[in-house]
Amino acid sequence: MSGSKPAGRPASFALLFGLLALLAIPAAVAVAEYRPDVEILDALIVAVPAAFVLGLIAVALLRGGRYRVERSVRRAGDSLARTARVVAWSGVYVAVPGGLALAFYGVLRASS
Repeated sequence: MSGSKPAGRPASFALLFGLLALLAIPAAVAVAEYRPDVEILDALIVAVPAAFVLGLIAVALLRGGRYRVERSVRRAGDSLARTARVVAWSGVYVAVPGGLALAFYGVLRASS
């Protein structure tokens, strides 16, 4: 019974941070939509790096969770670790195109 908790705890945190990474950009857009004092570009300049960092934290936590699952006899927490892996990497994959879009926007603004 005590073997399942340590294996699942890092994977649970990885899932949480991955979900936060996935929701950072839509949350920034929603804040910019409903608050007139927040511009969408300013919100995205904050949200995209935050999503990237949260995604990297999720991936780092996931590595510890996967290690513990591999070392356990019953492989408790394997499905949670798989789900956390998909969500964590999705958070990183969402942030990378957002960062590229902001970079291209900055280049276009600088050249005009």
